[in-house]
Amino acid sequence: MRKIAIFGSPNVGKSVMFSNLTGSYAIVSNYPGTTVEVSRGKARIGDEEFEVIDTPGAYSLLPVTEEERVARSILINERPSIVLHMLDAKNLERMLPLTLQLLEAGMPVILILNITDEAEDAGINIDANRLERDLSIPVLATVSTTGKGLDILKGRIEEYVKKLL
Repeated sequence: MRKIAIFGSPNVGKSVMFSNLTGSYAIVSNYPGTTVEVSRGKARIGDEEFEVIDTPGAYSLLPVTEEERVARSILINERPSIVLHMLDAKNLERMLPLTLQLLEAGMPVILILNITDEAEDAGINIDANRLERDLSIPVLATVSTTGKGLDILKGRIEEYVKKLL
């Protein structure tokens, strides 16, 4: 079964997106050898079932905390088919360097600009199409708390997986 890892800084909506994709059913367990909890569940997207992993929050692929070490270990050791890098659209400049680290590491990334409703309320407009062209990866806007963009995300995951074949 292919794996999808939801990755990003703390408090960007990863766990809400995990619940949206899996229907809230999750197995929560400590990552081996640590006290860090990792949620795992399953999601059917298109004709395929995926294991979805909600990784602990991380600011970098160069780990400082135990949570970051676990998140990095999941990406490196479990080799997910897709890494959903979620970031807070209000803090794009601060969070985009982690996207670049993931791309430099050769990770199969879909970039999710989350919390776009609050970004728009703050007068922040992000050209997702231009970002997608510049980064050469799928980029989409979501509001995980309302489910906005979830159907588009599932469609992008299906497209991305087909390209991997």
